[in-house]
Amino acid sequence: MILRSLRAAAAATASLAAVAGALALGAVPSAALADEGMWTFDNFPIETVNRAYGTRIDQAWLDRLRLASVRIQGCSASFVSDEGLILTNWHCVVGCAQELSDARKDYVKNGFTAATREEEIRCPGQTAEVLTEITDVTARVQAAGQGLEGAAFNAARQAETSLIQNEACAGDPEFTCQVISLYRGGQYSLHKFRKYDDVRLVFAPENQAAFFGGDPDNFNFPRYALDAGFLRAYENSRPVESPNFLKWNPEAPAEGDVTFVSGNPGSTSRLLTMSQLERLRDQQLPVTLIQTSELRGRLLEYSLTGEEAKRVSFDPIFGLENSFKVYYGQQGALTDPAFMAAKREAEAELRARVAADPALKQQIGDPWAELEAVQGVARDLYLPYRQLEQAAGGGSQLYRMARTLVRAARADQPAERRARLAETMGEETPIATDMEEIRMRHWLSKTREYLTVDNPQVKALLGRESPEALAGRLIGETRLADADLRRRAASMTLDELKAADPLLAFVAANDEAARAIGARWDAEVNAPTARAAERVAQARFAVYGTDQYPDATFSLRLSYGQVKGWTYRGVTVPPFTQIGGLYERATGSEPFNLAQAFADHEARVDKSVVYNFVSTNDVIGGNSGSPVVNAGGEVIGAVFDGNIHSLGGSFGYDGELNRTVSVSTAAITEALRTVYPNPRLLEELGVE
Repeated sequence: MILRSLRAAAAATASLAAVAGALALGAVPSAALADEGMWTFDNFPIETVNRAYGTRIDQAWLDRLRLASVRIQGCSASFVSDEGLILTNWHCVVGCAQELSDARKDYVKNGFTAATREEEIRCPGQTAEVLTEITDVTARVQAAGQGLEGAAFNAARQAETSLIQNEACAGDPEFTCQVISLYRGGQYSLHKFRKYDDVRLVFAPENQAAFFGGDPDNFNFPRYALDAGFLRAYENSRPVESPNFLKWNPEAPAEGDVTFVSGNPGSTSRLLTMSQLERLRDQQLPVTLIQTSELRGRLLEYSLTGEEAKRVSFDPIFGLENSFKVYYGQQGALTDPAFMAAKREAEAELRARVAADPALKQQIGDPWAELEAVQGVARDLYLPYRQLEQAAGGGSQLYRMARTLVRAARADQPAERRARLAETMGEETPIATDMEEIRMRHWLSKTREYLTVDNPQVKALLGRESPEALAGRLIGETRLADADLRRRAASMTLDELKAADPLLAFVAANDEAARAIGARWDAEVNAPTARAAERVAQARFAVYGTDQYPDATFSLRLSYGQVKGWTYRGVTVPPFTQIGGLYERATGSEPFNLAQAFADHEARVDKSVVYNFVSTNDVIGGNSGSPVVNAGGEVIGAVFDGNIHSLGGSFGYDGELNRTVSVSTAAITEALRTVYPNPRLLEELGVE
C-alpha cells in the first residue's frame, strides 16, 4: 500500500523534508509534482503539460472536453455521440439496472441491451449535468460572513450562496447552479450546469463480466473487468443533441501515451491540517470502519437466505465492500508513521514561512491553533451527531423519505417546492423491506451502544422496545413504500404526517433532537472550521502562489498522466491486460467464474485485445466512469478503479505507485461486436 512506499522513500532518502516535498499536498506548488493533481478547468497547467508531454492542448481543447463531460448521480461520464449517448461504468448504472429488475427479469445478473431506441428505459432519479459556466464568486461569499460567528456565520454564508445560485439560474429548470468551495474555503466558484433529468439505460453487461474477480480483485491489478455501461440523455422525449462529444477510438493506447481524465472526484483531504487528520484517524475512521464492517456482515448473511435475497442485496453489498476497502486504505495511510511525519513536516514548513513574515502573520493569525481547538469540540459532538443526524436511519430508504417529508412540513415550504417534492417522492422506487429492517436494526442497536442506554435521545428513540422489535414494527407497519402515499404526504402538515404513518410519526417525534445536534455541529464545528481553513488557504496562496489544485469536491476536474505500469518490492506490473487473460484467470467458482456470454462466445472473441490498462492519472472515488482521453481529444477508456496503492490517495499522491485502472474502448468495442452483439451502438460510435 501507499503507506509502505512512503516509509521506504523516507528510509532511502533519510530526509523527511524530501518526502514531504514529494508527497504531502499543499507543501509546494503542485505543478512541480509530475502527474499529480485534480485541476479545475479554469486553472489547468496547460504549459506544464505541453512542456512535459509534447502535447498541444489549448483553451479550446479544454472547453470541448468540459462540454463533453457529464456528471451523473455519484459518478462521472461523457457524451460519446451527437445524440446524447453517454459512456460511464457498469457500477454507475447497476443501481438503475437493479431498480428496473424484479424476480422475473434480472438486468443485473443477465445484463441489459436495448436493441432499439424504444427499448431504452428511464432510470428513476438519474440526472445528467454538463458544466457550462464557471464564475469566481469568492469575494461575495467571504464578505457575507465577515464579523460573524457560529450559527450567524453559517446563516449569512448560506443566504449569500443561495442568492448567487438563484440569480444565476433565475428559476430555469433546465439549469442547476451550485457554489463550490475550493481550497477549503480559500476560493468559491459558481458552477452552472445544463441539466437533463430524463436519462435512460442503453446497455449494461452481466454483473459477472463487469465485476469479474469480485471483492478480491477490487482495487487490484491485473484486472479483467468490462466495467462499462451506456446511458442516453433525453429531452422532450427525444434524444438530446450533443454536438460536443468525444470521438470514439476503438484502438488501445500504447505504453507511455499521454492520458487525460475528466471527471468529478468526490472528496480528498490533502489540505487538512494535522489536528484534523489526527481526529479523522483516531475517531471518525475507526467508528466508520467498525459500523461498515458489521452492516456488511449482516447483509452478507441475508444474501445467503435465497436467490431473491441475493439479487436485491447485490448492489448494496458491492457498495459496502468498496467503501470498506477505501476506509481501510485511508486508515492505513493515517497510521503510517512516515506518511504522518511527512505531513507534519510540510505543515511545519508552511507555518514557519508565515511566522517569518510579520505582515502575513498579522493577516493570517494562527488558524492551525484554532482548528486544533475545534477538534476538541468535534470529538465530544461527533458520536451523537453521527448517530442522530448524519447517519440516522442507517441507510434506510424509507427513513430517508420520512425525514425529507417531515422536514419539508416543518419548513412550511412554498407551493412550488411542495409540488417538486411531490413529484420526486411520487416516483416508483422498489423497496426491499427485509434490508430496510436490517439497516434500521443496525442503526438503532449501534446508537444505543455508542450513546449508551441512559442517553435521553436513546430513551426517546427506543421507548420500551428493543432495537430489533422497534425496527420490525416500524418497517412492518409503514406504508411509505406506496408511492401514492408519499406523493400525498408531500402536501400534508406535520400533524397530518404524524397521523398518517407510524414511521412518519417516529421520525417527527425524534427529529427535533436530530436537528438540534446538527445545528450545534454546524455552529461549533463547521463555522469555525470554515473561518480558520480560509486563512490556511490564504497562507498557502501567499507562500506558494496560486499554481495549486484544490481538494476534490465532486466538481469537474482534469488530471493528466501517461499509460504506465509500476514496480513494487521487486515485482513489475505491466500496464495492460488482454481479454485472453480473463479465460486464463477463470476458475469456474465465484467470483472468478466466467460471465455466461463470455463463455458462450469464447471462440469468437479476439483474445489479444487490450482489456484493462493503468495510467498515472490522479483520481479518487467519484471519478468512476470518467473518460480517459488521448491528446487528440478521443476517448480511449473509462476509469473504474485505482490500484491498491491509491487507497491513501485521499491524503497524498505517490507518482511511483498510484495508478488509475480503466477499461479500454478497444475491449468495449470487442464486447459489442462478439459478446453482446449490438450493431446499432457500434454504428452510432462510428465503428465499422
